[in-house]
Amino acid sequence: MTRHAQSERLQLCDELDRLGPDAPTLCEGWDTRDLAAHLVIREGRPDLAVGTVVPFLSGRLEREQHRMAQGDYAALVDRVRHGAPAWNPMSRPKLDELTNLVEFFVHLEDVRRAQPDWEPRELPAALQGKLWSALKRSARLTFRKSATGIVLIGEGQGRYAAKLPDHHGTVVLRGAPAELVLYAYGRAAVARVELEGDADDIAALQQADLGIG
Repeated sequence: MTRHAQSERLQLCDELDRLGPDAPTLCEGWDTRDLAAHLVIREGRPDLAVGTVVPFLSGRLEREQHRMAQGDYAALVDRVRHGAPAWNPMSRPKLDELTNLVEFFVHLEDVRRAQPDWEPRELPAALQGKLWSALKRSARLTFRKSATGIVLIGEGQGRYAAKLPDHHGTVVLRGAPAELVLYAYGRAAVARVELEGDADDIAALQQADLGIG
C-alpha cells in the first residue's frame, strides 16, 4: 500500500525543520511552532484534543498548546515525524492513510503557501485520486454552511454533487483535486479553483465559513 499520508507528513516535517519555529502559516494566529504543537496534541493527547469540540475545555487546550510550542522545537517536529503513539489506532498504516492524508496535505500547504513565491506542487495522479476520494467523503460536511448548491469537477476524476442549494442557485467548482480540497477546507484565498455560476451565488459561497470545525 502506498502511504501518501506518511509522505505528506515527512515533507511537512522537512519544511518545518527548514523554516524554523517562527515562520508564518495560513492558520490564523499560528506560526510553525504552533502548528507542530497542534499536530502532536492531535495524535498524542486526546485529553487535550477534545477541546477542539468541547467549548469549555478549549482554554485548557490553548494553554497547553502554547506551552508545548514554546519548548524544544526540534524535538516537537521529531514527534510529528514519528507519528501517533503505538496505543493510538492512527498509528496503523491503513487508518493513518484514511484519517491523516487530508490533515497533513492541508497543513503542508498551510506552511508552503504562507511563504513568498510559492507555486503548487506537481502531484502524482495516484495522490490526486486519493485526495478526490477523501474530498467526496467529507464534502457534505465541509460545504454544509454554504447557502448555494455545490458541484465539484475534479480534473481527471469526474463530477460530484456535494450539496443541494438552500437559498441560492448552484456553483460549480473546477480544479485539480488538491486545489478543491484546499478550497473545501477553508483555504480559498490560495486555492487555484475556478468558480462558475451566477455572480450572487458565487458571492454567497465566498462568504460562507467552509471547513470542519
